[in-house]
Amino acid sequence: MRIDIPEGKEPISYVWGELVPGIGTAAADFSLAVYAHTTLGLREFEAARLRVAQVNGCLFCLDWRTDRDGEKVEEGFLDAVTEWRTTDAFDDRTRLAAEYAERYALDHHGLDDEFWSRMTAHYGQAEIVELTMCLGSWLAFGRLNHVLGIDAVCVLPGH
Repeated sequence: MRIDIPEGKEPISYVWGELVPGIGTAAADFSLAVYAHTTLGLREFEAARLRVAQVNGCLFCLDWRTDRDGEKVEEGFLDAVTEWRTTDAFDDRTRLAAEYAERYALDHHGLDDEFWSRMTAHYGQAEIVELTMCLGSWLAFGRLNHVLGIDAVCVLPGH
């Protein structure tokens, strides 16, 4: 870890809450909101989230699987995300979610008209905005945790 965590303190709560309460609490609320208020399908959501986790290298995010009422993506889904271009495990929306995540994280200037034509053929405007906000959250906070070295000890509040 690159931040000194006092004895007995949980790293995420300490870094995100106690060290910078004016910023960290709002960031945590945003981070949790993408899980609590998403309208995206679980597979689309997880394909995008896991692709960002792969790009970020966030250990916790790579290990985490979103649970919706006891439902999680199948074993091997992470491997399918790695192979999003060629896997037969994804429908068009799921594949696009993984592609958008990768391009958002690595080449957002390269999101051209051809991409947007495919995206708008499969996603409504509200879904695109929602997915984009989710991507922003995961990209920023996964990198924050990884850069500060707290991704190996990350535990989400309430879990």
